[in-house]
Amino acid sequence: MSKPKIFIFAKPENPDACNAKMEGYGCELTFGDPEWHKPGGNYEDQMAQIASAATAMVGTSIRSSPITRKILEANPELRVVAKCTVGTDDIDVDAATELGILVCHAPTESNCWGVAEGTVSMILTKLKQQRERDRAIKEGGWKTSEHYGIYLGRRSTDGYEGITLGLIGLGRIGARVAQLFAPWNFRIIACDPYIDDERFIGKGVERVDMDTLLAEADIVSLHCVNNSETHKLMDAEKFAKMKPSAIFINTSRGKNVDEDALIEALNNDVIAGACIDAFWDEPIASDSPFRKMGDKVLLSGHMISYNKQSSLGPGFEWASDAVLQALAGDIPNNVFNPEVIEKWKQRFGGCSVLTANKAAPDHPGYGPPNP
Repeated sequence: MSKPKIFIFAKPENPDACNAKMEGYGCELTFGDPEWHKPGGNYEDQMAQIASAATAMVGTSIRSSPITRKILEANPELRVVAKCTVGTDDIDVDAATELGILVCHAPTESNCWGVAEGTVSMILTKLKQQRERDRAIKEGGWKTSEHYGIYLGRRSTDGYEGITLGLIGLGRIGARVAQLFAPWNFRIIACDPYIDDERFIGKGVERVDMDTLLAEADIVSLHCVNNSETHKLMDAEKFAKMKPSAIFINTSRGKNVDEDALIEALNNDVIAGACIDAFWDEPIASDSPFRKMGDKVLLSGHMISYNKQSSLGPGFEWASDAVLQALAGDIPNNVFNPEVIEKWKQRFGGCSVLTANKAAPDHPGYGPPNP
Protein backbone atom coordinates (compact mmCIF):
# COMPACT_ATOMS: atom_id res chain seq x y z
CA MET A 1 0.00 0.00 0.00
CA SER A 2 1.52 3.32 -1.07
CA LYS A 3 1.78 6.23 1.31
CA PRO A 4 -1.08 8.78 1.13
CA LYS A 5 0.25 12.09 -0.13
CA ILE A 6 -0.62 15.37 1.58
CA PHE A 7 -0.08 18.62 -0.31
CA ILE A 8 0.76 21.44 2.11
CA PHE A 9 0.03 24.33 -0.23
CA ALA A 10 0.91 27.13 2.22
CA LYS A 11 2.94 26.45 5.35
CA PRO A 12 1.85 28.10 8.60
CA GLU A 13 4.43 29.12 11.16
CA ASN A 14 5.94 26.43 13.42
CA PRO A 15 4.56 23.44 11.45
CA ASP A 16 7.11 20.85 12.58
CA ALA A 17 5.06 19.04 15.24
CA CYS A 18 1.98 18.73 13.03
CA ASN A 19 4.03 17.67 10.02
CA ALA A 20 5.75 15.03 12.12
CA LYS A 21 2.38 13.76 13.32
CA MET A 22 1.10 13.36 9.74
CA GLU A 23 4.32 11.61 8.75
CA GLY A 24 3.94 9.40 11.80
CA TYR A 25 0.65 8.15 10.36
CA GLY A 26 2.46 7.08 7.22
CA CYS A 27 1.78 10.16 5.09
CA GLU A 28 4.13 11.69 2.55
CA LEU A 29 4.23 15.48 2.58
CA THR A 30 4.72 17.76 -0.43
CA PHE A 31 5.16 21.50 0.07
CA GLY A 32 4.10 24.51 -1.96
CA ASP A 33 6.33 27.33 -3.15
CA PRO A 34 6.47 30.57 -1.08
CA GLU A 35 6.42 32.45 -4.41
CA TRP A 36 2.75 31.53 -4.75
CA HIS A 37 1.89 34.15 -2.14
CA LYS A 38 3.02 37.04 -4.33
CA PRO A 39 0.11 38.88 -6.03
CA GLY A 40 -0.10 38.83 -9.80
CA GLY A 41 1.30 35.38 -10.46
CA ASN A 42 -0.42 32.43 -12.10
CA TYR A 43 0.53 29.15 -10.47
CA GLU A 44 -2.67 27.19 -11.03
CA ASP A 45 -1.09 24.67 -13.42
CA GLN A 46 1.85 24.08 -11.11
CA MET A 47 -0.44 23.62 -8.11
CA ALA A 48 -2.75 21.30 -10.05
CA GLN A 49 0.21 19.13 -11.06
CA ILE A 50 1.20 18.64 -7.42
CA ALA A 51 -2.43 18.16 -6.38
CA SER A 52 -2.84 15.40 -8.97
CA ALA A 53 -1.04 13.02 -6.60
CA ALA A 54 -2.57 14.29 -3.36
CA THR A 55 -5.32 12.61 -1.35
CA ALA A 56 -5.45 15.59 1.01
CA MET A 57 -4.50 19.26 0.99
CA VAL A 58 -3.80 21.48 3.98
CA GLY A 59 -2.43 24.94 4.62
CA THR A 60 -2.89 28.51 5.67
CA SER A 61 -4.31 31.33 3.55
CA ILE A 62 -3.19 31.61 -0.07
CA ARG A 63 -5.37 34.28 -1.66
CA SER A 64 -2.92 35.17 -4.41
CA SER A 65 -2.99 31.55 -5.64
CA PRO A 66 -6.38 30.19 -4.55
CA ILE A 67 -7.46 26.57 -4.60
CA THR A 68 -9.50 26.55 -7.80
CA ARG A 69 -11.77 23.97 -9.43
CA LYS A 70 -8.92 22.90 -11.70
CA ILE A 71 -6.74 22.13 -8.70
CA LEU A 72 -9.56 20.31 -6.92
CA GLU A 73 -10.29 18.23 -10.02
CA ALA A 74 -6.65 17.19 -10.47
CA ASN A 75 -7.08 14.01 -8.41
CA PRO A 76 -10.47 12.22 -8.28
CA GLU A 77 -9.35 10.64 -4.99
CA LEU A 78 -8.84 13.98 -3.20
CA ARG A 79 -10.73 13.70 0.08
CA VAL A 80 -10.24 16.92 1.98
CA VAL A 81 -8.89 20.46 1.85
CA ALA A 82 -8.23 21.73 5.37
CA LYS A 83 -7.40 25.30 6.35
CA CYS A 84 -5.70 26.30 9.59
CA THR A 85 -7.54 29.63 9.46
CA VAL A 86 -11.14 30.69 10.04
CA GLY A 87 -11.79 31.69 6.43
CA THR A 88 -12.15 29.52 3.34
CA ASP A 89 -12.51 32.31 0.77
CA ASP A 90 -9.36 31.12 -1.03
CA ILE A 91 -11.00 27.77 -1.83
CA ASP A 92 -13.70 27.19 -4.44
CA VAL A 93 -16.03 25.66 -1.85
CA ASP A 94 -18.88 25.25 -4.33
CA ALA A 95 -16.65 23.21 -6.64
CA ALA A 96 -15.37 21.14 -3.72
CA THR A 97 -18.94 20.39 -2.64
CA GLU A 98 -19.92 19.43 -6.16
CA LEU A 99 -16.89 17.13 -6.39
CA GLY A 100 -17.59 15.49 -3.04
CA ILE A 101 -14.57 16.97 -1.22
CA LEU A 102 -14.65 18.03 2.42
CA VAL A 103 -13.53 21.59 3.18
CA CYS A 104 -12.48 22.07 6.80
CA HIS A 105 -11.53 25.25 8.62
CA ALA A 106 -10.19 26.12 12.06
CA PRO A 107 -12.23 28.66 14.02
CA THR A 108 -10.20 28.07 17.18
CA GLU A 109 -10.35 30.50 20.06
CA SER A 110 -6.76 31.33 19.18
CA ASN A 111 -7.85 32.45 15.71
CA CYS A 112 -11.30 33.90 16.33
CA TRP A 113 -10.69 35.52 19.64
CA GLY A 114 -7.31 36.81 18.53
CA VAL A 115 -9.14 38.66 15.75
CA ALA A 116 -11.66 39.99 18.25
CA GLU A 117 -8.94 41.26 20.58
CA GLY A 118 -7.14 42.88 17.65
CA THR A 119 -10.38 44.54 16.55
CA VAL A 120 -10.87 46.04 20.01
CA SER A 121 -7.25 47.21 20.03
CA MET A 122 -7.62 48.92 16.65
CA ILE A 123 -10.82 50.66 17.69
CA LEU A 124 -9.29 51.98 20.91
CA THR A 125 -6.06 53.06 19.22
CA LYS A 126 -8.04 55.01 16.62
CA LEU A 127 -10.63 56.57 18.91
CA LYS A 128 -8.17 57.49 21.65
CA GLN A 129 -5.58 58.82 19.15
CA GLN A 130 -2.80 56.87 20.83
CA ARG A 131 -0.46 57.03 17.82
CA GLU A 132 -0.92 60.78 17.48
CA ARG A 133 -0.33 61.46 21.17
CA ASP A 134 2.81 59.34 21.22
CA ARG A 135 4.21 61.03 18.13
CA ALA A 136 3.48 64.50 19.48
CA ILE A 137 5.47 63.83 22.64
CA LYS A 138 8.40 62.29 20.77
CA GLU A 139 8.49 65.34 18.50
CA GLY A 140 8.76 67.71 21.49
CA GLY A 141 5.09 68.61 21.88
CA TRP A 142 2.59 68.09 24.66
CA LYS A 143 -1.15 67.73 25.07
CA THR A 144 -3.41 69.54 22.63
CA SER A 145 -7.13 69.60 21.87
CA GLU A 146 -6.29 68.21 18.45
CA HIS A 147 -5.54 64.90 20.09
CA TYR A 148 -8.64 64.56 22.24
CA GLY A 149 -9.96 61.04 22.28
CA ILE A 150 -13.53 59.80 22.09
CA TYR A 151 -15.20 58.86 25.38
CA LEU A 152 -16.90 55.53 24.70
CA GLY A 153 -19.24 54.73 27.59
CA ARG A 154 -22.47 56.38 28.68
CA ARG A 155 -22.38 58.37 31.92
CA SER A 156 -25.16 58.75 34.47
CA THR A 157 -23.66 61.85 36.08
CA ASP A 158 -24.16 64.18 33.14
CA GLY A 159 -26.40 62.28 30.75
CA TYR A 160 -23.71 61.53 28.17
CA GLU A 161 -25.10 58.73 26.00
CA GLY A 162 -21.80 57.29 24.81
CA ILE A 163 -21.05 55.90 21.38
CA THR A 164 -22.79 53.23 19.30
CA LEU A 165 -20.87 50.24 17.98
CA GLY A 166 -22.38 48.51 14.95
CA LEU A 167 -21.36 44.93 14.22
CA ILE A 168 -22.06 43.49 10.79
CA GLY A 169 -22.06 39.81 11.71
CA LEU A 170 -22.57 38.33 15.17
CA GLY A 171 -20.76 35.03 14.69
CA ARG A 172 -17.84 33.92 16.82
CA ILE A 173 -15.74 37.02 16.27
CA GLY A 174 -18.49 39.62 16.27
CA ALA A 175 -20.00 38.14 19.43
CA ARG A 176 -16.60 38.11 21.13
CA VAL A 177 -16.07 41.79 20.27
CA ALA A 178 -19.44 42.54 21.86
CA GLN A 179 -18.49 40.50 24.91
CA LEU A 180 -15.16 42.29 25.32
CA PHE A 181 -16.78 45.71 25.04
CA ALA A 182 -19.76 44.90 27.29
CA PRO A 183 -18.20 46.41 30.46
CA TRP A 184 -17.65 49.71 28.66
CA ASN A 185 -21.35 50.47 28.94
CA PHE A 186 -22.20 51.79 25.51
CA ARG A 187 -24.79 50.80 22.94
CA ILE A 188 -23.93 47.82 20.75
CA ILE A 189 -26.09 47.01 17.74
CA ALA A 190 -25.70 44.31 15.13
CA CYS A 191 -27.09 43.06 11.85
CA ASP A 192 -26.96 39.33 11.15
CA PRO A 193 -29.90 37.53 9.50
CA TYR A 194 -28.40 34.11 10.24
CA ILE A 195 -28.14 34.43 14.02
CA ASP A 196 -31.14 33.84 16.27
CA ASP A 197 -32.48 36.27 18.84
CA GLU A 198 -31.10 34.24 21.73
CA ARG A 199 -27.53 35.18 20.94
CA PHE A 200 -28.38 38.87 20.56
CA ILE A 201 -30.04 38.81 23.97
CA GLY A 202 -27.24 36.78 25.57
CA LYS A 203 -24.57 39.19 24.33
CA GLY A 204 -26.55 42.32 25.22
CA VAL A 205 -26.70 43.35 21.58
CA GLU A 206 -29.62 45.09 19.91
CA ARG A 207 -30.76 43.58 16.61
CA VAL A 208 -31.20 46.13 13.81
CA ASP A 209 -31.35 46.10 10.04
CA MET A 210 -28.41 47.17 7.90
CA ASP A 211 -29.68 50.67 7.11
CA THR A 212 -30.28 51.43 10.79
CA LEU A 213 -26.85 50.16 11.73
CA LEU A 214 -25.11 52.29 9.13
CA ALA A 215 -27.07 55.40 10.05
CA GLU A 216 -26.67 55.15 13.82
CA ALA A 217 -23.28 53.54 14.46
CA ASP A 218 -20.20 55.59 15.32
CA ILE A 219 -18.10 52.51 14.59
CA VAL A 220 -19.05 50.03 11.86
CA SER A 221 -17.11 46.80 12.28
CA LEU A 222 -17.32 44.04 9.67
CA HIS A 223 -17.29 40.40 10.81
CA CYS A 224 -18.51 38.00 8.14
CA VAL A 225 -17.12 35.33 5.84
CA ASN A 226 -16.51 36.06 2.18
CA ASN A 227 -18.96 34.43 -0.22
CA SER A 228 -21.21 35.43 -3.09
CA GLU A 229 -23.56 37.20 -0.68
CA THR A 230 -20.91 39.23 1.13
CA HIS A 231 -18.66 39.98 -1.87
CA LYS A 232 -18.27 43.80 -1.91
CA LEU A 233 -20.90 43.98 0.80
CA MET A 234 -19.57 47.37 1.85
CA ASP A 235 -19.85 49.54 -1.25
CA ALA A 236 -20.27 53.23 -2.07
CA GLU A 237 -23.98 53.18 -1.27
CA LYS A 238 -23.38 51.78 2.21
CA PHE A 239 -20.49 54.11 3.02
CA ALA A 240 -22.74 57.02 2.04
CA LYS A 241 -25.26 55.91 4.67
CA MET A 242 -22.71 56.11 7.49
CA LYS A 243 -22.19 59.15 9.69
CA PRO A 244 -19.47 61.52 8.44
CA SER A 245 -17.88 61.16 11.89
CA ALA A 246 -17.94 57.36 11.85
CA ILE A 247 -15.02 54.99 11.38
CA PHE A 248 -15.07 51.70 9.50
CA ILE A 249 -13.29 48.54 10.68
CA ASN A 250 -12.50 45.54 8.51
CA THR A 251 -10.77 42.60 10.17
CA SER A 252 -12.72 40.03 8.14
CA ARG A 253 -11.91 39.54 4.45
CA GLY A 254 -10.67 42.11 1.95
CA LYS A 255 -13.15 41.16 -0.76
CA ASN A 256 -16.07 41.93 1.54
CA VAL A 257 -15.28 45.58 0.75
CA ASP A 258 -15.29 47.56 -2.47
CA GLU A 259 -11.85 49.08 -1.89
CA ASP A 260 -12.24 51.78 -4.52
CA ALA A 261 -15.44 52.90 -2.81
CA LEU A 262 -13.72 52.90 0.59
CA ILE A 263 -10.79 54.93 -0.73
CA GLU A 264 -13.18 57.45 -2.26
CA ALA A 265 -15.20 57.66 0.96
CA LEU A 266 -12.06 58.36 2.96
CA ASN A 267 -10.60 60.87 0.51
CA ASN A 268 -13.89 62.79 0.30
CA ASP A 269 -14.60 62.71 4.06
CA VAL A 270 -17.74 60.65 3.57
CA ILE A 271 -16.50 58.81 6.68
CA ALA A 272 -13.91 59.93 9.19
CA GLY A 273 -11.48 57.04 9.12
CA ALA A 274 -10.87 53.31 8.88
CA CYS A 275 -8.94 50.48 10.50
CA ILE A 276 -8.08 47.77 7.98
CA ASP A 277 -6.40 44.40 8.44
CA ALA A 278 -7.66 42.61 5.30
CA PHE A 279 -7.23 43.84 1.74
CA TRP A 280 -8.32 42.89 -1.77
CA ASP A 281 -4.76 42.01 -2.86
CA GLU A 282 -2.12 41.17 -0.29
CA PRO A 283 0.39 42.51 0.30
CA ILE A 284 -0.98 45.85 -0.87
CA ALA A 285 0.90 47.64 -3.65
CA SER A 286 3.66 50.08 -2.79
CA ASP A 287 1.61 52.88 -4.38
CA SER A 288 -1.67 51.92 -2.69
CA PRO A 289 -3.69 55.03 -1.72
CA PHE A 290 -4.06 53.55 1.77
CA ARG A 291 -0.34 54.09 2.35
CA LYS A 292 -0.75 57.84 1.79
CA MET A 293 -3.67 58.56 4.12
CA GLY A 294 -1.70 59.16 7.29
CA ASP A 295 -3.59 58.90 10.54
CA LYS A 296 -6.95 58.75 8.80
CA VAL A 297 -6.34 55.01 8.53
CA LEU A 298 -4.83 52.41 10.84
CA LEU A 299 -3.40 49.55 8.79
CA SER A 300 -2.31 46.01 9.60
CA GLY A 301 -0.87 43.41 7.23
CA HIS A 302 -3.59 40.76 7.65
CA MET A 303 -2.06 39.57 10.90
CA ILE A 304 -4.79 40.49 13.37
CA SER A 305 -4.85 36.92 14.73
CA TYR A 306 -1.05 36.65 15.01
CA ASN A 307 -0.08 36.67 18.68
CA LYS A 308 2.90 35.15 20.46
CA GLN A 309 0.65 33.05 22.67
CA SER A 310 -1.59 31.81 19.85
CA SER A 311 -1.32 32.64 16.15
CA LEU A 312 -2.18 29.82 13.71
CA GLY A 313 -0.46 26.96 15.53
CA PRO A 314 -3.65 25.63 17.16
CA GLY A 315 -5.43 26.02 13.83
CA PHE A 316 -2.84 23.86 12.09
CA GLU A 317 -3.36 21.21 14.77
CA TRP A 318 -7.08 21.23 13.91
CA ALA A 319 -6.37 21.14 10.19
CA SER A 320 -3.82 18.33 10.33
CA ASP A 321 -6.09 16.26 12.59
CA ALA A 322 -8.98 16.85 10.16
CA VAL A 323 -6.79 15.55 7.32
CA LEU A 324 -5.86 12.43 9.26
CA GLN A 325 -9.50 11.78 10.18
CA ALA A 326 -10.59 12.13 6.56
CA LEU A 327 -7.79 9.82 5.39
CA ALA A 328 -8.99 7.30 8.00
CA GLY A 329 -12.47 7.40 6.47
CA ASP A 330 -13.97 9.45 9.32
CA ILE A 331 -15.81 12.78 9.24
CA PRO A 332 -13.96 15.63 10.99
CA ASN A 333 -16.21 17.83 13.08
CA ASN A 334 -14.93 21.11 11.66
CA VAL A 335 -16.40 20.69 8.17
CA PHE A 336 -17.22 24.02 6.51
CA ASN A 337 -19.46 22.49 3.79
CA PRO A 338 -21.57 19.97 5.74
CA GLU A 339 -23.92 19.53 2.80
CA VAL A 340 -21.24 17.33 1.17
CA ILE A 341 -20.99 14.85 4.05
CA GLU A 342 -23.50 12.26 2.83
CA LYS A 343 -21.96 12.23 -0.64
CA TRP A 344 -18.49 11.97 0.90
CA LYS A 345 -19.53 9.03 3.09
CA GLN A 346 -20.65 7.15 0.01
CA ARG A 347 -17.24 7.66 -1.59
CA PHE A 348 -14.84 7.37 1.33
CA GLY A 349 -16.70 6.56 4.55
CA GLY A 350 -14.96 3.90 6.62
CA CYS A 351 -12.19 3.48 4.05
CA SER A 352 -8.78 4.28 5.51
CA VAL A 353 -5.71 4.95 3.38
CA LEU A 354 -3.42 5.50 6.37
CA THR A 355 -0.54 3.06 6.32
CA ALA A 356 0.39 3.39 10.00
CA ASN A 357 -1.32 0.87 12.26
CA LYS A 358 -3.09 3.27 14.58
CA ALA A 359 -6.38 5.14 14.72
CA ALA A 360 -6.66 8.71 13.53
CA PRO A 361 -6.46 11.28 16.34
CA ASP A 362 -9.55 12.59 18.01
CA HIS A 363 -10.35 16.17 17.14
CA PRO A 364 -9.91 18.66 20.03
CA GLY A 365 -13.55 19.68 19.74
CA TYR A 366 -15.73 22.02 17.75
CA GLY A 367 -18.60 23.40 19.74
CA PRO A 368 -21.29 25.91 18.84
CA PRO A 369 -20.17 29.39 17.76
CA ASN A 370 -18.57 31.42 20.54
CA PRO A 371 -20.08 29.52 23.49
